[in-house]
Amino acid sequence: MAEILSDDIDFALYMRDTDARAKVKNASIWVDSMKERLRTKFTQKKVCMPWEHTSDNFDFRKGEVTVWGGVNGHGKSLVTTQVALSLMGQEQKVCIASFEMKPMRTLERMGRMYCGMNPFSPEFQQDSGLDAIDDLYDEFGEWSDGLLWLYDQQGTTDAALVLGMAKYCANELKIDHIFIDNLAKCVRNEDDYNGQKAFMDQLCAIAKDFDCHIHVVHHMRKGNKETDPLDKNDFKGSGSITDQPDNLIGVWRNKGKELEAKLGSGKRQEEPDTTLRVFKQRNYEGAGDDEPLIGLWFHRDSWQFLAHQDAPVQFFRNWPHRKSPY
Repeated sequence: MAEILSDDIDFALYMRDTDARAKVKNASIWVDSMKERLRTKFTQKKVCMPWEHTSDNFDFRKGEVTVWGGVNGHGKSLVTTQVALSLMGQEQKVCIASFEMKPMRTLERMGRMYCGMNPFSPEFQQDSGLDAIDDLYDEFGEWSDGLLWLYDQQGTTDAALVLGMAKYCANELKIDHIFIDNLAKCVRNEDDYNGQKAFMDQLCAIAKDFDCHIHVVHHMRKGNKETDPLDKNDFKGSGSITDQPDNLIGVWRNKGKELEAKLGSGKRQEEPDTTLRVFKQRNYEGAGDDEPLIGLWFHRDSWQFLAHQDAPVQFFRNWPHRKSPY
């Protein structure tokens, strides 16, 4: 006769027990993998920021999440747009989900950076100038085909939909980098700490499960003055926003320099226009500074951020982003 299993058995306890048994393993089984990685680490292609001089101190690794923070108006979306273009130039597939900007506007920003000039300048507002810009836009469209996707959704959205979009991009389209701009549009209430934690937890899981990199743009609190430098504790919302991601980067615009320039003073003109501060880089393995401070200069015609005051505009089809001499 078949044995009857009583329904008063704690099956959940058994499952927890067997799950622990399956996951607790002898450490020696990973030694061969460590040895193999030692031999392959430096043959793997690094994926870097747009600025060549930062490549020793920071790179974008698969399976990670990066949070980009900044005070409203300090250029975090503009910086991440340039980062996205650079990733494309490094043969990475990119999807941008901007909930504050229509796809057309995102493409106009990217097109301006790609051209390295202001397409709306008066010198281009005649037939020959417009034809030249048309050619550059066509070139950009041809190059970006198969490298760039845009999620057409604006305004406040639902966290579950964004997570579904990220999974679809990573699994179906095999996209390497997914940009979500910004967190406040995905979790509606600023004080919904549980919602923020759950959303960040799911993003981290998606990045790891699908071996992609997810970028999240997020707001930071203003200091007493807009010229105050950034601090890690200035990120709005739950502590999970800074604790869970692998990388944490602040974008700070040098408003003090801008004000002095408007007042006719040149005392601070050697200072960077924008500074990126890497607050955290969990899996850095280099010998340099794992939390670098990166000074950038803003080129107004192209809307590009450059490595130094006299640097040429970047040519994104190559890495490093130097104009090819051929």
